Amino acid sequence: MAVTEVVQALPQSKSAEAIRRAVEVIRAGGLVAFPTETVYGLGARADLPQAVARLRRAKGRTDDRPFTVHIGRRNDVDRFVPGLKGTGRRLVDRGWPGPLTLIFSVDQPTRTPVMADLDPSAADAIYHQGTIGLRCPDHLTAARLLNEVGAPVVAASANRPGRRPPHDARDVLAELDGQVDLIVDAGPARHAKASTIVRVDGWGYTLLREGVYDQPTVRRLASLNVLLVCTGNTCRSPMAAAILTKLAADSLDLAPEEVEAHGLRVLSAGAFATPGAPASAQAVEVIQRYDMDLSDHRTRPLDADLIRQADHILTMTQTHRRRVLELVPTAEPRCRLLAGDHDIEDPIGGSVAVYAACAEQIESALKQKLTEVLA
Repeated sequence: MAVTEVVQALPQSKSAEAIRRAVEVIRAGGLVAFPTETVYGLGARADLPQAVARLRRAKGRTDDRPFTVHIGRRNDVDRFVPGLKGTGRRLVDRGWPGPLTLIFSVDQPTRTPVMADLDPSAADAIYHQGTIGLRCPDHLTAARLLNEVGAPVVAASANRPGRRPPHDARDVLAELDGQVDLIVDAGPARHAKASTIVRVDGWGYTLLREGVYDQPTVRRLASLNVLLVCTGNTCRSPMAAAILTKLAADSLDLAPEEVEAHGLRVLSAGAFATPGAPASAQAVEVIQRYDMDLSDHRTRPLDADLIRQADHILTMTQTHRRRVLELVPTAEPRCRLLAGDHDIEDPIGGSVAVYAACAEQIESALKQKLTEVLA
């Protein structure tokens, strides 16, 4: 029976040598158990069929279920899933590195950047029926190992079927001694709990397994937050929020009340608002024409937290934009005028017809920005 080698990655002075040895073993087609922040994983080179076959035997898998590709840098996702945007990009940017496994659809796997230097047969180990599972661990040892291998690595939890995923190197050794070549011991896994698995479905997503991240956390990571800003938050910005919600619902074939549950959160605020006032009567009347309701709206003052949480900030005037940047200067790339190159003037004190004209101007500007905002 083969003997499994164990190398210590702690203290830090031993880490470089442990990683060097692990990289050597994986490059040669061996199996290496390595730490992540969730559990210990068992990895192999995805481009070596014999290595993937060994991983499948060690895991006791007799079917063709795919293994998850592990990457050491968040931006490496673009090599496997080119052109990623929208919900998938938000989950990557906000959730990685971290305990989150993401499953993406890929139209032409053999034409992805990662496949440029690989044998086409490797696509079957990396992609499965046009999909790929990707994970970017939040663990320094894992990241360095994955970055230095120089080849795609697939991995699964380092346990046999039906057994508890291992939380430390001793568990791995007890479970797989003699079946793996090397175990990198970096102490107990921080979370000692499996990663959360999410399948990205275009604009939406499906939570397949709760792990370290629960459903509310995933929703927060996936949500697109749009903030509309005017002066007092009684007419222009609440009308804009209602119209944007309606436009998005129509675009996504949803009811307006379903939009937030599908990942779009639209808020409005006033740069100089006092809290708790209702929307103006004219705004309420005009928005009814869009089959939307502002009767429950209450004014919200603009603050730094709202700005920081927003992916897009659309202001009615340059004055509002300046106020946003006074509060959070780093918001500049995310903050722009709704109407592009001119202000949308305040209809306050005007007739319902004046408010209706303002709403039409807002709607026209939002239609031009809809694709950009929903990307």
